[in-house]
Amino acid sequence: MAPTLHLAGDPDADALLAEQPLALLIGMLLDQQIPMEVAFSGPRKLADRLGDLDVNEIAAMDPEAFAAVFAQTPAVHRFPGSMAKRVQALCGYIVEHYDGDPERLWLGGEPDGAAVLKRLKALPGYGDQKARIFLALLGKQLGVSPDGWREAAGDYGQDGARRSIADVVDDTTLLEVREFKKAAKAAAKAAKK
Repeated sequence: MAPTLHLAGDPDADALLAEQPLALLIGMLLDQQIPMEVAFSGPRKLADRLGDLDVNEIAAMDPEAFAAVFAQTPAVHRFPGSMAKRVQALCGYIVEHYDGDPERLWLGGEPDGAAVLKRLKALPGYGDQKARIFLALLGKQLGVSPDGWREAAGDYGQDGARRSIADVVDDTTLLEVREFKKAAKAAAKAAKK
């Protein structure tokens, strides 16, 4: 049985994220320059428009046609063209390196936390921070807990933290994460002065 997630704040979108690893990877990829819950609602919009989220079909789609799907109102992301390219690149990478099975990123070969982090960082559109947050999300909410995952996730792996989407389990924790991000942004801005 899939875990219950509260990342998009929409039951249908959250159910898709819990059931389909590709949806979760896409949601994490989209989580930039838009509110978290909008990013994690994106995979549901894509699935509704495409009929399903099939990694092989997305990777093979005509880029202009896929960008048009992304741009339909309401757009999947505020930057539909560039984010459509990133999602297609992500899907292409999963097809090429993991035979189209996203779960092999964290389950294939029984990797430890450091190996999963390395695999995530190799994904198109995933840098160090995004990879660490996704690893924390796997460990905290999906029960994927390879040896050393908390250490590999860094501060995002801390128990009881309210730093990222990995810590959002309800409306209250969403607000706590928002407050943390707001305070961190203010501190960074003050440090530059």
